[in-house]
Amino acid sequence: MAVGADKDVLAIAGPKTKIVDLEGRRVLPGLIDSHLHIIRGGLNFNLELRWDGVRSLADAMSMLKRQVAVTPPPQWVRVVGGFTEHQFAEKRLPTIAELNAVAPETPVFLLHLYDRAILNAAALRAVGYTKDTPNPPGGEIVRGPNGTPTGLLLARPNASILYATLAKGPKLPFDYQLNSTRHFMRELNRLGVTGAIDAGGGSQNYPEDYAVIEKLAADGALTVRLAYNLFTQKPKGEKDDFLRWAKSSKYQQGDDYFRHNGAGEMLVYSAADFEDFREPRPEMPPEMEGELDAVIRILVQNQWPWRLHATYDETISRALDVYERVNQHMPLKGLHWFFDHAETISERSMDRIAALGGGIAVQHRMAYQGEYFVERYGARAAEATPPVARMLEKGIKVAAGTDATRVASHNPWVSLAWLVTGRTVGGLRIYPQRNCVDRETALRLWTENATWFSNEEGKKGRIEAGQLADLIVPDRDYFACAESEIADTVSELTIVGGRIVYAGGIFTSLDTPPPPAMPDWSPVRRFGGYAAWAVRSAHTHRHELDGAYGSAAVCGVHGHDHGRAWAGTAPVDDLKSFWGAIGCSCFAF
Repeated sequence: MAVGADKDVLAIAGPKTKIVDLEGRRVLPGLIDSHLHIIRGGLNFNLELRWDGVRSLADAMSMLKRQVAVTPPPQWVRVVGGFTEHQFAEKRLPTIAELNAVAPETPVFLLHLYDRAILNAAALRAVGYTKDTPNPPGGEIVRGPNGTPTGLLLARPNASILYATLAKGPKLPFDYQLNSTRHFMRELNRLGVTGAIDAGGGSQNYPEDYAVIEKLAADGALTVRLAYNLFTQKPKGEKDDFLRWAKSSKYQQGDDYFRHNGAGEMLVYSAADFEDFREPRPEMPPEMEGELDAVIRILVQNQWPWRLHATYDETISRALDVYERVNQHMPLKGLHWFFDHAETISERSMDRIAALGGGIAVQHRMAYQGEYFVERYGARAAEATPPVARMLEKGIKVAAGTDATRVASHNPWVSLAWLVTGRTVGGLRIYPQRNCVDRETALRLWTENATWFSNEEGKKGRIEAGQLADLIVPDRDYFACAESEIADTVSELTIVGGRIVYAGGIFTSLDTPPPPAMPDWSPVRRFGGYAAWAVRSAHTHRHELDGAYGSAAVCGVHGHDHGRAWAGTAPVDDLKSFWGAIGCSCFAF
């Protein structure tokens, strides 16, 4: 409703206005993840033990052992992405023998990026892999001298074997999936995320796997604003998928909390260049252009924007050949289409994207895989993967995201730290300063820039009168804290639509947590999400979390004048403000 000085904002307060004194803390716009697999991730969040942010393998294995002790048969313990061996002090993954020692009877499935999965003996028995099981297309079951599977699965050259094996595990019933999705959104709110664009995903079928998120949207229970893209599921059936969906689903149908956002990130399987940097770059088949052309024409005809997964410039260049050809007969102008990832994009391809009016959504996958890229291609080749600063110089629409949860973590602050410092989570500096961005630019990639990718410019992403009331209060000053502290940031107060959806630290009394995570043995109850276990271990005076993550670390209490509510001094005019917003009541900071 208003942004300004106390006298201007507080003048509109009414008898039901709730005023929260932030005690000098800075307010930021809510973060928007432009590439997140939130629908799929929510269905499984309560089943997963998250090693995101855990600093040592010893701690990770301790968590695993504790979870094995409470997981009943026939359930699995799953660690599904969000970490890399390089984040551990030991710089290695657990051995199969170590997994078998802590879990002799409970199946354990460990997914490391998109390069491998490690299964203990119990998990091999559960999925039925024996010496007679053939290698599936695109994957390898590593075997011992007598042909018996060892428990190591390799993605060569794609992740289908990893997906297919994970899919063999038990699933949660519908009511538990509702609870699980609420807890995943809760975790995102704890980290300051108020909006996301869902990029579909492997094994995420439409409309079947959207029933949970649609139920939560209908009940007004979403705490993250969500725009979703439709991801084709059938190789050689992509054209039929989009023809059918174009008849049943309309672009932008929905509301500010849940709306359709077009197609992708998979448009055709012949254009899928998975980013396993431990393996050579995959060569896309010759039928790619013809299959992609057929789908793009359907999308343009129906005025659907699209996004396309593309790691390598070779794929991007061939896709642009198709886009330019279609544009000659069916103009792309006005469609917010974009590439995802683009780690090795060339100057020429960036120029072609700019000329066609497209965008690029970048993710911090290199923060988790940078060491492997350097090992294969060299440090010089890694210096601009992707060249974010150069993209911005060329005037291309650019936003940031995580691509969570199966490769990188869902933590947006790890992405912000990567953009600013050029370092991996293992500490390797892969980008020179010229390809890093300053903190304000990084924040814009996570806020107002992201709105172009969901066609919502001017509606959210800024602290400005007339925009949606999505704000966060981080536990430290993002613009002033040490670079090494950025990745450890959490939100102490998260507001979506003028409603408090998460409150921690000194604001805990304002919090309304969801019901405890289901089932009662869920890893979420014991360990929470990103590094929550480590936070609790470091703050033993805090009460045990019940799955609501209510005891996030507090950075310190700033001095304040009890006579006024203020937001601190920001380095740019549009972040200097007090704020009032309309929801069920008015908030003034």
